[in-house]
Amino acid sequence: MRYSILFSIFVSNYLTRLPEKVLLRQWIRETYGNLKESREEIMSCNGCSFNNSTTSAGYDWLSDLPDTTDKSDIVEVKFKSTRKEYFKNLENIPVKRGDKVVVATSPGHDVGEVSLTGYLAEKQFKLKIKNPSRYDLNPIYRKATETDLEKLEEARAREKQTMIRARQAASELGLDMKIGDVEFRGDNKKAIFYYIAEGRVDFRELIKVYARDFRIKVEMKQIGARQEAGLIGGIGSCGRELCCSSWRTDFESISSDAALKQGLSPSAQKMAGACGKLKCCLLYELDAYVEAGNEFPKELLNLELAAGMAKPFKTDYLKKEIWYTLEGNIGNTFNLSLKQVKDIIQKNKRGKKPEIDTFANKVKESDNLDSAVTLEGELERFDKQQKRDKSIKNRRSSNRGRKNRRNRNQNKEQVQAQGQSQNQGNNPNSNKNRKPKFKVVKKSE
Repeated sequence: MRYSILFSIFVSNYLTRLPEKVLLRQWIRETYGNLKESREEIMSCNGCSFNNSTTSAGYDWLSDLPDTTDKSDIVEVKFKSTRKEYFKNLENIPVKRGDKVVVATSPGHDVGEVSLTGYLAEKQFKLKIKNPSRYDLNPIYRKATETDLEKLEEARAREKQTMIRARQAASELGLDMKIGDVEFRGDNKKAIFYYIAEGRVDFRELIKVYARDFRIKVEMKQIGARQEAGLIGGIGSCGRELCCSSWRTDFESISSDAALKQGLSPSAQKMAGACGKLKCCLLYELDAYVEAGNEFPKELLNLELAAGMAKPFKTDYLKKEIWYTLEGNIGNTFNLSLKQVKDIIQKNKRGKKPEIDTFANKVKESDNLDSAVTLEGELERFDKQQKRDKSIKNRRSSNRGRKNRRNRNQNKEQVQAQGQSQNQGNNPNSNKNRKPKFKVVKKSE
């Protein structure tokens, strides 16, 4: 496969791209080397892309919006994973989405990427922060230089080994907690330890161990199962990056009622995500299903028909259909539109029981569609072929059985003949009627 690709590339690009004084072998070696390097770049994996870099690989929906940095000096900055904080651009530094900036923290500084500016950043700040008056907006120092980015990479390189040692220290102290992730700041002087615990944990001794071993300032932050899945990253059942690791920053509690309202299975195993909780995407279309469900009647859904009582077992809110089954006859199912259901409910209130044939035409139409499908030739030709094969098989088996019976009869006759000859030789009375070969002479006295 590799050589066929190289040969096709050579044939298609020989006249235009192949240098005049370059040997064919050297050109193939260079081409194969480029292909190998690109393949290694594509196949290399150092974890989730959103966890290792702050640049999103998805489509930029805000690229066409106008610049509104003159309307507000609030800037939203994104750090590792989905952690976002808000800062003030006091010196009016010309920044835009995607720029790496150095921001002030308490203490020290950090390096992040600008995610929102201007009017949208202010709206997001008022939406996410519950008490904006108590939130300290630290300033933006400058745009990040190469030195700042190199220092950030050095800090990120320490995270994996630090997390392994942090888990060992927590296990040695016997604490009922799990260290989910470690995030170093851009100045490499402070780290945030994300942990998961069901209850309260006294980690004062653990902080002393971390400060002594890592020589940094320690900040402990408790997270839930959804936040942990966002930090680790992964691929969802839809085939895309997890929402919690790519763009979602706020997490709400999701109940099984959200799945039931959409006609989905309430099984927690089928609806669970990478975190073990119900999927966040169950809320994306919930409003549309709730709005469509308001048109359906809430009572008197059991319909009285001439054939019996019909009970609903499935509802399609978007198609506005309800599936029914007759009581005592589970196999007889049919679907009714919302308008038909409302009409039958009004008839039941007046004491009328409509015939099921009046609105079961959909089942008949499906049968008619099946019968309307015509194929070239007779459909019975397959049955004829099967009958012919079966008759040949029966004939062969009958012939084989006739031969077997003939052979058994012959063997039986032979056995009987041999048995008779053996019996004659062994029976003492068999010589009574035989004439003696020698005469018996009596001696005289």
